[in-house]
Amino acid sequence: MSFDVPDDLRYLESHEWVRVAGDTAEVGITAFAQDELGDVVFVELPDEGTALTAGEDFGVVESIKAVSDVYAPVSGTVTAVNDRLRDEPELLNEDPFGDGWMLEVEVADEGELEGLLSPDAYRDQIA
Repeated sequence: MSFDVPDDLRYLESHEWVRVAGDTAEVGITAFAQDELGDVVFVELPDEGTALTAGEDFGVVESIKAVSDVYAPVSGTVTAVNDRLRDEPELLNEDPFGDGWMLEVEVADEGELEGLLSPDAYRDQIA
């Protein structure tokens, strides 16, 4: 099975994606991750203003199959949270790279972005 891996994003081995625009990064989980989880029934996200550290968990995604931690691809401060996911967790299944975004982070260290997987490297990982 082939999964969508947008070329304008960077990835973690744990299946989170990050889209950088200026000094802000949007974060979510990949199409592969949501497919592996199955139907998402609950999403726990941090509050705005929370400080994140790259590689540490920042939330939980619960599906009919499993409960999984979600990891921060970069360090920084949460500037926005997708509140729609609280009432519509299925957005992660329906549109993981669009309406299913999870949060926005003000990036503290742009150098951390260099350590993330390229789209090709992520495609190789999930192949």
